[in-house]
Amino acid sequence: MERLTYFVNILLPLPLQNTFTYRVPQELEGEIAVGKRMVVPFTNHKKYAGLIVRIHHETPTAYITKYAQSVLDEKPIINSIQLKFWQWISSYYMCTPGDVMAAALPSAFKLSNESKIVLNPDFDGDVSTLSEREFRVTEALHYKPELSIEEISRITGLAKTIHLIKNLRDKNIVMVKDEVLEKIKPKIEIYLRLNADYEIEENLQNLFNQLEKKAVKQLEVLMMFIHLTNGQTYREIKRSELSNALSNATTIIQALVKKQIFELVEKVETRLETPNSTHEIDHIKFSDEQQNAFDKIQNDFQEKNVTLLHGVTGSGKTEIYIKLIEQVVNSGKQVLYLLPEIALTSQIIHRLRKYFGEKVGIYHSKFNEQERVEVWQRVMNKDEKQFQIVLGARSAVFLPFDNLGLVIVDEEHETSFKQYDPAPRYNARDAAIYLANLHQAKTILGSATPSIESYFNAQIGKYGLIELLKRHGDVNLPSIRIADLKQETREKTMHGHFSSLLMEEMTNALEKKEQIILFQNRRGFSLRLECDVCNFMPECDNCDVTLTYHKHSNQLKCHYCGLAIPVLEKCPKCGHSHLTMRGFGTEKIEDDLAVFFPDAKIRRMDLDTTRSKNAYRQIIQDFEDRKIDILVGTQMVTKGLDFDNVSVVGILSADNLISFPDFRAYERSFQLMAQVSGRAGRRNTQGTVIIQTYNKNFPVLQQVIDNNYLGMYLSQLHDRQQFHYPPYFRLIRIAVKHKDFNVLEKGVTALSYQLKDVFGNQVLGPNFPLVSRINTYYIKEFLLKFDRRNSIVEAKNQLAEILQNFSKNSPHKNLRVIVDVDPQ
Repeated sequence: MERLTYFVNILLPLPLQNTFTYRVPQELEGEIAVGKRMVVPFTNHKKYAGLIVRIHHETPTAYITKYAQSVLDEKPIINSIQLKFWQWISSYYMCTPGDVMAAALPSAFKLSNESKIVLNPDFDGDVSTLSEREFRVTEALHYKPELSIEEISRITGLAKTIHLIKNLRDKNIVMVKDEVLEKIKPKIEIYLRLNADYEIEENLQNLFNQLEKKAVKQLEVLMMFIHLTNGQTYREIKRSELSNALSNATTIIQALVKKQIFELVEKVETRLETPNSTHEIDHIKFSDEQQNAFDKIQNDFQEKNVTLLHGVTGSGKTEIYIKLIEQVVNSGKQVLYLLPEIALTSQIIHRLRKYFGEKVGIYHSKFNEQERVEVWQRVMNKDEKQFQIVLGARSAVFLPFDNLGLVIVDEEHETSFKQYDPAPRYNARDAAIYLANLHQAKTILGSATPSIESYFNAQIGKYGLIELLKRHGDVNLPSIRIADLKQETREKTMHGHFSSLLMEEMTNALEKKEQIILFQNRRGFSLRLECDVCNFMPECDNCDVTLTYHKHSNQLKCHYCGLAIPVLEKCPKCGHSHLTMRGFGTEKIEDDLAVFFPDAKIRRMDLDTTRSKNAYRQIIQDFEDRKIDILVGTQMVTKGLDFDNVSVVGILSADNLISFPDFRAYERSFQLMAQVSGRAGRRNTQGTVIIQTYNKNFPVLQQVIDNNYLGMYLSQLHDRQQFHYPPYFRLIRIAVKHKDFNVLEKGVTALSYQLKDVFGNQVLGPNFPLVSRINTYYIKEFLLKFDRRNSIVEAKNQLAEILQNFSKNSPHKNLRVIVDVDPQ
C-alpha cells in the first residue's frame, strides 16, 4: 500500500489573502496538529513561524511544494473557535487572514528572522585593507563565531551597519546567515537552599565552628540565610533576597556554592501579579433597583444573547457585573471583561481581585511580550492556574478562550474599542458579540450613554434593554451649570481660561479639601504659534496640520507623525519676533492652575504623562489617595473612573466637542460631557459641573443638564435616517494614499468611475479628509452607504473585486488603499 504524504496549509503573519501549502517531512508527521506553529521557508532568504490551519494529503499540481522545517509547539497555541473568529474578522472587516494573525498573536509567538554574521571560511586573515571598524568586527568574530546586527552596531558605534557589512561581504571576509529565533523566554529565578547534609544539627554546628575560625564573612551570610528562613533550614530563598540583605554578599554566596554548602535551584516563575481574594461576594448588597436589573438580565438571557444595561453614572453597574461573573465562574466557564482604556483596568482589577483573587488576569498593550504570552498560556490552561476572568482592552478578544460563558463590554459606546491602524480595523465591541455567539455565551453591553446603534438595536428588540436611572444610595446626579464665556469675556471676569463661576467652585472645593477634575480635549501647551504681523503659523513638514507647542520639552510637535522642532524665536516668513500662542491644551491648564492655586497639588493625565507601563495606575492611585487636588486630563478622565472625593468637574471648552465636523459630533459631545460630569459627587454629596461655552444655546447642553439621553437619541435618530447614516445605513470608508499628489488624483479618479459604475449614488467622494496629508502621504476618501435592511455581503464581495482589479492595474499598484468597515 502506497504511503500517504502529509501536507499542511500554513497561515503567515503577512498581509496576504491566501494560506501556503508545505510538505511535511516524515520525521515531523507525528508532531503536526492544527493550531501549532511551524517554521517554513518563504521566498529565498526568509523564514517565518506560520500556523497550521489544515492538514491533508492533496498534492498541489501547479507548483513544487517546499518542505516545512520544524514544529515549534508541543500543543496548539490556538483553538478551532479562534480560527473561526479570525475568519469572521477577516471577512467582515475586509482584511487578510494574515493581518488578523499578526494582530491576534503576541509578538513573542511571531518568530524573527535574525541575520547572523560569520567569518567566510575562505578568508585568508589579511586585514591590511580593512578600515578600523571593519577590523573591529573581524577581530570580534575570532573570539565569537557569530555576531548579531545589534552586536556589530555596539562594537562599531554605528546605528546603521548595512554598508559596513556589505563592504565586508564584498571583500569575502564575512557571510550572512539567517536564524529563526524563538522569543518566548520563561522567567527563571535562582533560589538557594542549604545542602541536605547541614540539615542535621550536629553537622550544621560543626560548619559554624569551621567558618568562625576561617571565614567570618561566609558565616555572616550563612547566619543571614538562617534568619531569612526563620530557622527552617530546609526552606529555599531567592538568591537576590540574600544578596540584597548584606553588602558584598554576591561573591561570598558564590564561594559557599563552590564549597557545596549552598545549592542553586532554578525555578520558572510568573511575571504577573497573583493576589488572593479578600472579600466574599455576599458582601455586595443590592439596592432594589439593582436587584430588579439583575433579575431582568437573567430573564432576558433566556431569550436574547445580548443585553444592553443603560445605567446612569454611579448607578452600581459594576456590582451587577460581579454577581453575574460569580455565577459564570461557579459554573466552570470563563469571562471576558472588556474596557476601552488601560487607565480603567487599575481600578476595576482591584475591585475584581478582591472577590476573585488569582482567577483574574489582565491583558493589554502596556504588558511586555513575555507577560502577554504568559497571560495567553494561562487563559489556555485547563488546570487550577487558569485565568477564568480576563480584564482587558480591545486586543483581549483574541485570547484563546475555550469555554467562554459571559462577555462584558463596559463603556460600550467608547470609540477606543475601534482599531484604526493597522488592519484589521475591527470594533472590539461588535467582535466580542460575535465571539460570544461562537461560544454560545451571553453578552452584556454597559454604558451610562449608550451608542445610538446599540440603543437602536435594543429598541427594535434585537438586544434586551435594562435601565438604571437612579444613582446607588439615592445620591443625586450632579448639578450642572453653564458658564457663558462670551458674556464673561465681555465683562472681563475671566481668569485666564477659567470663568469666574468655575474659579469660585474650585476655590470652595479646595477650602473643603475636596478634589477637582478639569477636562480639556487637547494635549500640549498651546495649539498653535502665530505671527502677529503676517499670521504665519508653523506647520508640520510631513502633515497638513499646525504644530502644537509643548512647554515641558520646549518644542513644537506634530501629533500625527511625531515631528518635533525647536520653538521659533522669530517668524521665518517676515522676520518679526512677535509670535503669539493661540489656543490651549492640558499642559497650559496645568501651568495656569499653578499660578492661581500655588498650594494645590496638580497633576495631568494625557498621552504625554502616561506613556510608561504603570503611569496610569500611579496617577489614579495618587488621586484616590488624595495626593492630588486637581486632575487635568483629556478623554482619559471621562471613562468610568470612580473617585469618592470629587466635588467639582470643569469642562473647559464644550464648543470644540460640539462643533467638530462629523455626523457623530452631537452624540459624542453628549457622551463626553455626561461621562465626565458623572465623575462629580459619586458618594455622599451632590457634585457640581461647570460647562464653559461661547454658545449657551446649543440644544445638547440642555440635554446634558437634564440628563436627557432619550431626547438626544430621538433627535439624532431623525437626522440619521434622513441623511442615510447608522443605525439605518452601514458605512464603509475607503482611503487612498500616495506621496505624489498627481498620482493620487489620477488613481482616485479612475477608482471613482469604477465604484460609481457599480454602486451609483451610494458612493460619496472622493474628498479630502480633515487632515489631507499625514506622514508625507496625501489622502483622499470615499464613503459608501448601504441600507441595513439589505445584505451587505454581496456589496462587500463586489467591492473586494473592484479593489483587487484596481490594485492589479499597473498605474495604480503603488497606491495604498485602506478599507474601513463601520468607521467611527
